[in-house]
This record gives sequence, C-alpha cells and structure tokens, in this order.
Amino acid sequence: MSDKKTIYLDNAATTEPAPEVLKMMCPYVSNEYGNPATMYSLGLSAKKAVDEAREKVANLIGAESPEEIYFTAGGTESDNWALCSSIMCSDKKHVITSSIEHHAVLETCEFLETIGCGGKADFLKVDEYGFISQETLSEAIKDNTGIISIMHANNEIGTILDIKSLAEVAREKGVIFHTDAVQTVGKIPVDVKELGVDMLSLSGHKFHGPKGIGALYVKKGTKLKPFIHGGGQEKGKRAGTSNVPAIVGMGIAAELAKNYIEKKDTRVEKLTEKLWNGLNENITKISRNGHPEKTIPGTLNVTITGIEGEAMLLMLDMQGICVSSGSACTTGSLDPSHVLLAIGLPAEVAHGSLRFSLSKYTTEEEIDTVIKTLPAIVNRLREMSPTWEG
Repeated sequence: MSDKKTIYLDNAATTEPAPEVLKMMCPYVSNEYGNPATMYSLGLSAKKAVDEAREKVANLIGAESPEEIYFTAGGTESDNWALCSSIMCSDKKHVITSSIEHHAVLETCEFLETIGCGGKADFLKVDEYGFISQETLSEAIKDNTGIISIMHANNEIGTILDIKSLAEVAREKGVIFHTDAVQTVGKIPVDVKELGVDMLSLSGHKFHGPKGIGALYVKKGTKLKPFIHGGGQEKGKRAGTSNVPAIVGMGIAAELAKNYIEKKDTRVEKLTEKLWNGLNENITKISRNGHPEKTIPGTLNVTITGIEGEAMLLMLDMQGICVSSGSACTTGSLDPSHVLLAIGLPAEVAHGSLRFSLSKYTTEEEIDTVIKTLPAIVNRLREMSPTWEG
C-alpha cells in the first residue's frame, strides 16, 4: 500500500461504520455490559436497548411488528435459516432459486439436496441483465415446491429484480417466498408489505453498521423452526447470548439509513454515472454489466477486454484504491464470476471484470482520481500482454 489516502470503493463488500454507530456501541462494550436475558437492572437496560434496535430495524423495512425481526450473525445465517426452516417445516421439499444468487443461498440449496431430507433445487436462468420473468418462475413451480428464494438485487452487477411481481406468483401458488435483500436494505426504500415477501434477509455491515450482525424478517404466521438450540433467545428460535453492542449498532445504522433514504439524495447515483462516463471515454473496449437504470445506487460493474480483473485490482490497490474483481465471498477463486457467466458473458471476458461500489461517504475528488488512474493502468497492462491486439 502506498502512502496515498485510501479511496474505498468496495462498499458492496462492507461499509465504513458510521461515527454515530460506533459512539452508541461503545457503552455496551464497557459499562453497559449486562446480559439482556437476566432480570436485574443491568440486564434490563441491555434488553431495552435490544428492543429499541429491533423496532428501528422493523421501521427500516416496513415490518408490521418488531416481533417479526429475528437477529442473526449476518445475511449468510439469515439466508441459511430461511431456506432450512422452510424445508423442515413442510413436506414440500422442492426449492426454487436463481442462478445469480449469493453463495449463501446457492450452497444452502446444494446442501439441502445432500442431507437426505428430499430437498431438490431448481436454479432459474436469468436474462442479460439478471432479470427473471413471472412466466419463468410460474413454470418452475411444482406441487411439492416448499420455498422460492430470489434476491432483491444482485451483489455483483447491482440489478434490482422485480420481487413484487415474483412474490405475487408465489402467493398465487401458495408457496413461501424469501428474498435476500442484503444489498438493498439501507440503500433504497424496502417495504416488506409492498414487496409481498414472507421472509427477508438483511445485514448491518452493508449500511454502515457493524459486522457480525444481521436479521431475518419473518412475516407473522409464517412457520419458523429454531436454527440454533440451547437457549430462549430470539423468542426461542435462536439460542445464544445476544450480541448487544452489534445489535445496538445495527439499530442506529437502520435509523440513519431510513433518514438518508427519505431525503432522496441522488449524489451517489450521479457520482456513479460520472465514474462510468469517465471510464468509458478513456478506456477502449469497456462495457457495463447489469441494468443501467434498475440498479443499486453506487454499484458499477464493468468488463475490460484483454486484462485480468485481479491484475487491475492489485495495481489499483498500489495506488490506494480499493475495488473488487467479483463478490468478496469468492475472492481468491480462479473461476470467473458465476453471475457474469449467468448473464451470458464468455469466461474469458468475465475474467476482466471490476466492481466499483460507492457510498454516501464517497467524494467527487475520489471519483476524479479513479478516472485518471485506471486508464493508465489498463494501457500499461495491455502493453505488457502478449495477446492484446488493440
């Protein structure tokens, strides 16, 4: 790493905790250390803080009641819980998901196929933007379909799917519908009642909260099996002492996110378009992946012909610029992104991808620096390549 100031453009992987979040968490790491499951005042104070955080998270996603919010260790656990619970609660063992889901969903579906519970999964194909039609979903539903899990927005290309219309199909067929909304909650308006979903996953560190805390929304009346056994926490559904500091932090982050969304600030979207226009004007054979309009604010995924994404990432890092060459959970893999392959990119093209993801803390000066820096890196790498023909 050089001595340059870090320019962080990998907010889809994790975000910088807001100062307000850190400030409110501190007391619960020090003097407010009580266990919320106890009956004395120190514990009751912690319980009150947890209850308030649960209400703030419920308000962020439009839940009818805070009782519909179950705290987890993050989006991955929430996804696992939703899928496993639905299969365990029903004699219907067929699962439908998409081919562009996060690995937390994909690998859980694969796991359910191996444990002898009869679970079988269908991974629906998507179009060039990552969309799934109502017709495609409807045709995939069988008499024994127990749950449908389709992400609200893709973590790599940013495309926002029409979950409302897909959930309508599930409701008409009497099938539980879950959505992984880890990339949208806290960034765009998300209302579980408007979407019509039965379950929804979210994660605190994606909207300037702490890591290690997430939640699963479960609509009232939806069956839910305990996921971790050994205690009465989370209404007897998830055992283990509550992570009070992280829960408090997530609650504050949810409150801040709700206020930010209501302001309808378009600065992040404008900076993203400036970044794309700047790169497109200065780099040949560059293309944008995902839908250009129906996308998460701040997410830009591009492919640059003739160069490996990892090489660009490392050279950007040397200039103090943090980006991703795919989702963070697959960093280190030599395989091209399963998402880019699913939307129709050839493997050799998919290898040359970069994901930029901005936040409300991103500045215009930082974007100007990236626009100036990346084209020079691309030219250098292409000059070094024995196969680049221009």
